[in-house]
Amino acid sequence: MKVSLLGVGLLALTAAIGFAQTGAAQAAPAPMHRHAATINQRRQHQQHRIAQGIRTGRLNARQAVRLERREASIGRQERHMRASGRGRLTRVRLNRRLNRTSRAIYRNKHGNVKR
Repeated sequence: MKVSLLGVGLLALTAAIGFAQTGAAQAAPAPMHRHAATINQRRQHQQHRIAQGIRTGRLNARQAVRLERREASIGRQERHMRASGRGRLTRVRLNRRLNRTSRAIYRNKHGNVKR
């Protein structure tokens, strides 16, 4: 019995060492760029969060409509900025609005609890 437990322990130790060596030999993943998520990806993710909140019952219809309206407004602003000949797309402004909307989604889903 002691021999089999010792064998299992030794096998586990060698496997762990083997996995550690293969992990170190692989190239490290490239660091994520801080602006990796595009505006469209963020909007899509927030739409998913709203839909998930409706599905689980954490958001009621009124809250969902308000959040959807905010998302639509951000989309209109983005289209207007892209179409405007004199200005260019201001990611800072859009990201700020997306951040605020993201916080609103969280607050609505979690009952406006201050933490």
